[in-house]
Amino acid sequence: MRRAWHLCIAATLAGLLSFVNPAPLRAADDDTKETDRVRNAGKVAKEIMDIPDDIPQDLINKADCVIVLPSVLKAAFIVGASYGRGVMSCRTGENFRGPWSAPSMMALEGGSFGFQIGGQATDFVLLIMNERGAGAILSSKVKLGADASAAAGPVGRTAAAATDVTLRAEVLTYSRSRGLFAGVSLEGSTLRPDNDANERLYGKKVEAKAIVFRKAVPIPPSAKLLIATLTKHSPHHAK
Repeated sequence: MRRAWHLCIAATLAGLLSFVNPAPLRAADDDTKETDRVRNAGKVAKEIMDIPDDIPQDLINKADCVIVLPSVLKAAFIVGASYGRGVMSCRTGENFRGPWSAPSMMALEGGSFGFQIGGQATDFVLLIMNERGAGAILSSKVKLGADASAAAGPVGRTAAAATDVTLRAEVLTYSRSRGLFAGVSLEGSTLRPDNDANERLYGKKVEAKAIVFRKAVPIPPSAKLLIATLTKHSPHHAK
């Protein structure tokens, strides 16, 4: 009887200790968040690229990389007055002639651009138009308009109406809010690789450049829609 009583007390204390000091769940939760971000980036890319007169096809074909930052309402990630997270995929191989890479997690930060207009969250799509811009963004924090030239991207079936400034830009930027899609200026904002998020997504430390340029990790299942969309709409580089 006494032994049974001792066992009962021990079980009760173990339960109380597990309540006070529960097993850590943060890593699993973070992994789920990263996976959701990648999935939502794929949904945004498909929705935007399936509409014929949004991003000009000839610009997509000339882009070395694409960055997709889904809205806070769709991706359920942290967005303050000027902060968003998303993914970047680049064409692999020499001179960006190969297939689209596994995604690297990215962060967009800044002061004046609006992630929300009247409470409505915004999606962003950025085209990286040359190797210099891609290498800079994948290496460190880059300020748009200073470290990398940026311009609001033209909208339409072709880029015929684009200005010289637009065509010379290293980064072309677009936004979608309340169903409206347009080029938007993000000058003054910064882009940087989110290597902590990459570690959570891939389960090991891996830098953005290794993901994109050296195929350090395989394409995760969560990126299937994103890569399929990019491949469908621009299977080959036009340069």
